[in-house]
Amino acid sequence: MATETGSGKTLEALYREDRTFPPSREFMSKANVRDPKIYERAKKDLEGFWAEQAKTLHWFEPFQKVLEWKPPYAKWFLGGQLNISYNCLDRHVKAGKGAKVAYFWEGEPGDTRTVTYEQLLSETQKAANALKELGVRKGDRVAIYMPMIPELPVAMLACARIGAPFTVVFGGFSAEALAGRITDSEAKVLITADGGYRKGNVVPLKKNSDDAVAQSKTIQKVLVVKRTKQEVPWTKGRDIWWDELVGVQKADCPAESLDSEHMLYLLYTSGTTAKPKGIVHTTAGYLAGVATTHSMIFDIKDDDVYWCAADIGWVTGHSYIVFAPLANGTTGVMYEGVPDYPDKDRWWAIIEKYKVSILYCAPTAIRTFMKWGAEYPQKHDMKTLRLLGSVGEPINPEAWLWYQEFIGGGRCPIVDTWWMTETGMILITPLPGITTLKPGSATFPFPGVEADVVDDDGKSVPLGGAGYLVITKPWPAMLRGIYKDEQRYRDTYWSRFPGRYFAGDGAKRDQDGYFWLLGRVDDVMKVSGHRISTTEVESSLVSHPTVAEAAVIGREDPITGQSIFAFVTLRGGNNGDESLSKELREHVVTKIGSIARPKTIMFTPELPKTRSGKIMRRLLRDIANGQALGDTTTLADATVVESIRTASASGKDD
Repeated sequence: MATETGSGKTLEALYREDRTFPPSREFMSKANVRDPKIYERAKKDLEGFWAEQAKTLHWFEPFQKVLEWKPPYAKWFLGGQLNISYNCLDRHVKAGKGAKVAYFWEGEPGDTRTVTYEQLLSETQKAANALKELGVRKGDRVAIYMPMIPELPVAMLACARIGAPFTVVFGGFSAEALAGRITDSEAKVLITADGGYRKGNVVPLKKNSDDAVAQSKTIQKVLVVKRTKQEVPWTKGRDIWWDELVGVQKADCPAESLDSEHMLYLLYTSGTTAKPKGIVHTTAGYLAGVATTHSMIFDIKDDDVYWCAADIGWVTGHSYIVFAPLANGTTGVMYEGVPDYPDKDRWWAIIEKYKVSILYCAPTAIRTFMKWGAEYPQKHDMKTLRLLGSVGEPINPEAWLWYQEFIGGGRCPIVDTWWMTETGMILITPLPGITTLKPGSATFPFPGVEADVVDDDGKSVPLGGAGYLVITKPWPAMLRGIYKDEQRYRDTYWSRFPGRYFAGDGAKRDQDGYFWLLGRVDDVMKVSGHRISTTEVESSLVSHPTVAEAAVIGREDPITGQSIFAFVTLRGGNNGDESLSKELREHVVTKIGSIARPKTIMFTPELPKTRSGKIMRRLLRDIANGQALGDTTTLADATVVESIRTASASGKDD
């Protein structure tokens, strides 16, 4: 079944998926995008397409030039002046929509808040004035280390209002990770909270903040929100309570008129192997890109209740919890806690309670729900859902089908989206009113985005083949560099295929031109001279009815170079034994071919994941090859790795 690629040196396309799901006539008739010619129009006039989208924003000064492209740097909407905070808040309130709900917020312990656009604008203006009082000026950096509470988007919007670039650090990161990001960004003020809730426990954010600030030379003031109300260490003169400073400010702070290329934020990639990269995103192109993709991909209507179940600490939260939904005047849901507290149906209870119509979450979460069983969503009425999305890593076809059946009730289109911190916005995705879906495929590049799959020599791979995914033209929300490290920016993204953006992902295109993401090329296994993608083998394992989740890595092998080592998590009620192990091996052979048969299968109750939900295959490789473990600071649960390593050492694999 392997398909030869041009040079024979790249990935092999092995797994096939033939099931298709065209959009329903009813969905098509009401969709925001109904005309397939949008792709052709955008391709013919890329600048004209994006200029048309940008004109839907509010500009203080109109832009004079759409794009300046001097590889690897792009500038978009040159000469224009605008403000993201104004676009997200003021213009909606001025249009008479101040009473519309911006966020339904639910805390993990069950406390709730409803925040309207008018209230969000008022709080943002007060917070912006508070930052000014603390000495923050246009261009100064602010670090934000907070739980998922409404003050987090308020802090981001307040920074954007006065032109202070911010860096949000995920509240699950350690003091050391926070310190590194503060130091690199040279942040002047840190905004944090006394603590946050996770699985009923308090995360000590203030203590972590103090430990981080002790390692930093740039923080002058620490602004602290009261969330858990426990006793926290306090440094007089430096630490200030949010309610005591923000609460006394005037709710009047005009938005700064900022250049289209003014830096909006820095977001650091997790850096599991080296110093984190400070990804730079600017103002106008970023906003045009995220607002357009949000409206078209999620088919946003005025009465939708939209829930992106990510954390704002990741780019998904920046783009599709804060800036795009607010720019589009959408009502969103924000949830502070985890999916299984107090029980495994918390998400479905939230959907029922707030009548959520759009859910956007990670394949890892979906596979976890599969493992727990369909009885949890089945307890709740989720008929308000009309569209589902997935983000974070490739989604296995079986997880896609489970999501569609048990969460979407068989009626909801699924938009499987490919993008990353660096791209700022979704790049490859279905448009739900146009695209016939294939489970597991991100389908096609978004209109105004141009992508290709190339071989080792940079030549386009014919349909049916696999290779490296590259973006061939600039897009508005693209990163503007790595902060203070131009060479690393050039080397990391632009040196492999000059003039084309390559972030390290493999992909294949089927005979219909659909894109299938194959994961990081670092995760490719080389078995007897064949280059096999981990994603394809994992998809075949998850297609077995007993399997909830699988992670596959290459283990050193004296005969074949590498052999396939599979870590498998079973759905509830199944036991891993020798006969199931044999059955799973043969199942992979049936789906892909004998070359992809796993040599080793280890059954494990959990897989090691980052706090953003990505499986850490690097650690699994270390375990399988008996090597010392690398950095584990980004793990959601470090005990998982230890239990797998112990089982591996005792030979508990088949």
